[in-house]
Amino acid sequence: MDILQIESDAIEAFAEALKSDKSPFPSRLNLDPEKLEQGLVRLVLTLVELLRQLLERQAIRRMEGGSLSDEEIERLGMTFMKLAQRMEELKAHFEIDDLNIDLGPLGKLLD
Repeated sequence: MDILQIESDAIEAFAEALKSDKSPFPSRLNLDPEKLEQGLVRLVLTLVELLRQLLERQAIRRMEGGSLSDEEIERLGMTFMKLAQRMEELKAHFEIDDLNIDLGPLGKLLD
């Protein structure tokens, strides 16, 4: 199946869910300051993780394509390792177990 068809199907499913009586979003917001802070941190860390995964895939493609020197490959590897370590530290500090956000009918955000 073509990736565009899969994305199109997911978008249509999401649109149908929005039209139905059952909204995928809560009817009320919980504005507890502590939970709000943790939710915001979780969102930011999730976006950083998504970008990390995209950059890592691009680096692998460039490495396999032969467009990176050995020094550049080593530097990218160290950068990704440091970023992963820092992300784990931040997740532990803010007591966040899972960064994967459920997008309702679209599924989970991260792999």
